[in-house]
Amino acid sequence: DLHYPLRRQRQMCIRDRSLFVAIPIFSFFIIIEWYFSKRTGIEINRSADVISSLSSGMSNITKDSLKIGFVLVSYSWLVEHLTVYKLEPIWLAVFFAFLVQDFTGYWMHRLNHRVNIFWNRHVIHHSSEEFNLSCALRQSISETIHFSALLMIPAAILGIPSHIFSILAPIHLFMQFWYHTQIIGSMGFLEKFIVTPSHHRVHHAINSEYLDKNYGQILIIWDKMFGTFEPEHEKVKFGLVNNVNTFNPVKITLMGWKSMLHELSESNNLSKHLKIIFGPPNTKHRSGIF
Repeated sequence: DLHYPLRRQRQMCIRDRSLFVAIPIFSFFIIIEWYFSKRTGIEINRSADVISSLSSGMSNITKDSLKIGFVLVSYSWLVEHLTVYKLEPIWLAVFFAFLVQDFTGYWMHRLNHRVNIFWNRHVIHHSSEEFNLSCALRQSISETIHFSALLMIPAAILGIPSHIFSILAPIHLFMQFWYHTQIIGSMGFLEKFIVTPSHHRVHHAINSEYLDKNYGQILIIWDKMFGTFEPEHEKVKFGLVNNVNTFNPVKITLMGWKSMLHELSESNNLSKHLKIIFGPPNTKHRSGIF
């Protein structure tokens, strides 16, 4: 596919431009949240923790801007080879694309929690003992391999063009920023359909009944459909089961990989190696103590 590099370059350019537009907006709302937290007496922004979150966010943006990444399957390729029926009109294609994007996001997020090799690159997002808007930017630079297009085959079969996802994907990503906060309480009727701060507080909690719940990104309906939904019903404790006790984003990013490589080196058993890599995170890995 000689045209794929050009399409991929255009998609990355759209995301890069949108990131640099979004950063000032995110910064503005982080300041607003800080102001309201001071007014309400809710302590949610330790300076070192916020700096750690922003540092990891900036390093992740730098990784994206340098095009450091490897796409295992191109969605454009899937469209060209799998389209059976072209969905029209455009508004219906956009609506279905949004559902596919969110469905894909749910399962990728769930894999990040239930497969050890993916948890190692996701753990930094959960490493903060606080829960605030800056936590949304706390992302790992190690997420360089992308295969989410495999879950987008239904959209490819319906001929939804890749440029719709090029525009939709950054919007969908940025819509996940606002619910990383303790300032907003229950949102009533909306709690039934969309991911709210209350739902996502549960996701970031280490309370035993909250672990591995509420993977949804925009719609909470996937969690309700697949049995991973849990409402917020008791005070939430944030962080990891045993916290990393460092604000260094580089250390937090590399700790999981270091631990996994150490475990692999201690065994020559192939089945054990596969379990270490692709099995669910054990207590040691889930705790953040590596």
